[in-house]
Amino acid sequence: MKHIRYAAFASLLLAHAAIASVSVKDDRGQTITLAKPAQRIISLAPHATEDLFAIGAGKLIVGAVNHSDYPPEANKIERIGGYNGFDLERIRALKPDLIVAWQSGNPVKQLAQIETLGLPVFYTFSKKLEDVPTVMERLGVLTAKESKAQTAAGKYRSSLATLEKKYTGRKPVRVFYQVWDRPLMTINREQIISDAMRLCGGINVFAALPALVPTIDDEAVLAANPDIIVTSGEPGVKDSWLNRWRRWPNLKANKHLYILPKDLLNRMGPRLVEGTEKLCEAIDKTR
Repeated sequence: MKHIRYAAFASLLLAHAAIASVSVKDDRGQTITLAKPAQRIISLAPHATEDLFAIGAGKLIVGAVNHSDYPPEANKIERIGGYNGFDLERIRALKPDLIVAWQSGNPVKQLAQIETLGLPVFYTFSKKLEDVPTVMERLGVLTAKESKAQTAAGKYRSSLATLEKKYTGRKPVRVFYQVWDRPLMTINREQIISDAMRLCGGINVFAALPALVPTIDDEAVLAANPDIIVTSGEPGVKDSWLNRWRRWPNLKANKHLYILPKDLLNRMGPRLVEGTEKLCEAIDKTR
């Protein structure tokens, strides 16, 4: 009888251990396993911060990078650095049990240093619009917020499907997306904004360039002769970026210059679908 009770107890312990541990694959295809759902998270990208709040895990964030400003509650989170580097000592002191990183946007050397600390790192790098909700779902597993994650992902997918249905078959429009002014920078086909263009019926005129965010010059834009030029940011601040193109009256995009709302299109988080809608509306005005 004692052996039976012992076996039953052992089975319960094993079952509990199986339930407590969580495991998913990140965007590198690497398996991330936690002994139990994360309770202390550091977010190394503004879009990751938005993802975590969207799935109900915002209160678990103990550290975040600069510009993690949405939702407004995110401004209260302690800062551990920014795009140019992190405070590794502060990260260690915060004792995180999960770090959410941005594969293409964080300093590679510092990410390697973080991994040497033995901290689990979940890498995000969405290349397609459809990848975004899967990140929320996987973070939901790692934080035991599966239900809210599925709800957030479902809402995103529903909005995306609506846009797909609305803009499928529209007349193609050639698009130049301006990331920066000096130096002049854009995106190639691997950057997720290019996929947003595709949904809207837009064609990225610099899709074939090898770099994810390549540096170009005025002559390249004039040679590509896009139908529309788009950037993101605050009206007034970015006006000069677009006004430069008015110098060339023969440029097709000369009268089709648009500034989209800040951070909607250039963050691969839950609000990206809203940014895509704004992009589609701008492209549609050009037809």
